[in-house]
Amino acid sequence: MTSGEAAEAGGSGDEADAWRARLGWAFGLIADNPAERAAALAHLDGARRNTWAALDRWNELWHLTRPLGPEEQYQEPAFRRAREVYADMCSHSLPEGLWHGEGARGPGLPYALLFLEWEARFPREWTQHAKAWGTKQSLIRRMAAAGHDQPTRAKLIDLVEIVVQRAYRCKDREYVRVARAVDCEDLRHRLGAAAASDGPWARLHAGYVLWLLDRPEVPNTRHVWRTWVSETTRGQHGPIEPCS
Repeated sequence: MTSGEAAEAGGSGDEADAWRARLGWAFGLIADNPAERAAALAHLDGARRNTWAALDRWNELWHLTRPLGPEEQYQEPAFRRAREVYADMCSHSLPEGLWHGEGARGPGLPYALLFLEWEARFPREWTQHAKAWGTKQSLIRRMAAAGHDQPTRAKLIDLVEIVVQRAYRCKDREYVRVARAVDCEDLRHRLGAAAASDGPWARLHAGYVLWLLDRPEVPNTRHVWRTWVSETTRGQHGPIEPCS
């Protein structure tokens, strides 16, 4: 998704403009051009340093103003300003800028999708610069909702396809929620192709998702996953999940 497409997906209005002003640069993180990605990564590193510095200042003032008592402390001008600066720095960075989103709708949606696409397509860079498994899990769960528009559904289908073809990464199993939310012929066709491919991870992961799509009543738990893997790979050396 280009920055122009992201702007269109984010809608119009003051709130969408504010999101673009804060995080529009982040679409460079998923650019095909390595130089554009490098520039976005440098921007992110600077934004995160600013965030950490603001947090250090807030913590410093918290200790200095603590003797005032809780009510007076939070009214103390320097302490209040430090809190405001920290919140502003967070809003310009990732993953912090996504921590107070509005769910799976609204002008923040393109940036939630961006963060997930970045992790899916460039996992090494994501891990090095902004690893946040809890944020990844939270965003995936927000995306697992009905009623998305077609461009969003298409992006989510792409993400499921990417994820099932790779070795398991932390919280990838959450994408089953998304697959169930956007279940359609196109998704099943892609999963079927992955399940019939030469890639052992793709065969296993895609097969598992297809199996669950046909059984909406079955919970997507670690026990179900391990039981399915054991039965599917009986007599073979099946993969072990590195984390939940």
